[in-house]
Amino acid sequence: MVKTKQQKAIDFLINNGVIIVMFILVIYTGITNDRFLTTNNLFNILMNMSSRLVIALGIAGCVITAGCDLSAGRMIGFAACIAGTLLQKIDYSGKFFPDMQPLNIFVALLIVLAICGAFGAITGFFIAFLHVPPFIATLAMMEIVYGLALIYTGATPLGGYTTEYTNIASGRFLGVSYLIWIAIIVAAITWFIFNMTRHGKYMYAIGGNPQAAEVAGVPVRLTMVLIYMKAAMMYGLAGFMLGAKAGGASVNLGLGYEMEAIAACTIGGVSVTGGRGKVSSAIIGVAVFELLKAALQYLGVDANAQYIFIGLVIFVAISLDIRKYVAKK
Repeated sequence: MVKTKQQKAIDFLINNGVIIVMFILVIYTGITNDRFLTTNNLFNILMNMSSRLVIALGIAGCVITAGCDLSAGRMIGFAACIAGTLLQKIDYSGKFFPDMQPLNIFVALLIVLAICGAFGAITGFFIAFLHVPPFIATLAMMEIVYGLALIYTGATPLGGYTTEYTNIASGRFLGVSYLIWIAIIVAAITWFIFNMTRHGKYMYAIGGNPQAAEVAGVPVRLTMVLIYMKAAMMYGLAGFMLGAKAGGASVNLGLGYEMEAIAACTIGGVSVTGGRGKVSSAIIGVAVFELLKAALQYLGVDANAQYIFIGLVIFVAISLDIRKYVAKK
């Protein structure tokens, strides 16, 4: 059945309804509040987007294979706590390791990435080789990581970071925050992996039809392990960034971020049914969420009520994605 121009226009408005509404909200907020569309505020939004984008890019790979990763939020908190314990000032009164000199920030980052990557590889192993559904495997890993973080830190908040670490958030290059540059670099690397490597082609093939991909010679199991390991390393990087930005950390840092990341990917065009999605999809989705939160704040909406709006956006975004899948069938 060939669709008319009117039907195509209606489908476009429905499928992109969330983005259109957010665009209207941003324009309205900009008109009613002179401070909203200022350069400083837009740069603040970009800084908030930076870590969220890194998380979304990690989860995007999982979603493209028709999976998910519920461990992201707890992995972020664990990563921030590990980084924090390694990068406290030597004279800080509440130092976690009293006699240890703070590590070089790049060494600390490598340690964080290695630990998170190991947990991600374990999750991928259970999904790929033992056929545990991603929802269950990542839910289990979420609890394990949270428990380890509590034991490691004793549920004690961390602070007293070195200037080298906090400068990651406060420093600038060419007038742009280091956090934004990190997000840009990660997005560029992810685009290259998704579009220019065999791993990226394998990922889309698995998301489209895992059985057909295996018959075609795609190393499905190894690819799945690498996808979840890569995603966990991105959560580790995001935790490292958030710790530097906050100047402190606790085990609850990053709580619930995975849901926003999944929804952001879906809003931008990464399908929860698998096989479709781009780096630009994650960027668009994250931008929509951060602009929504900023607009609601400037409009004076109660901070607690903002969660309701975010929840509604998630609900609508996933529903629209499922609608597109059903319509294609």
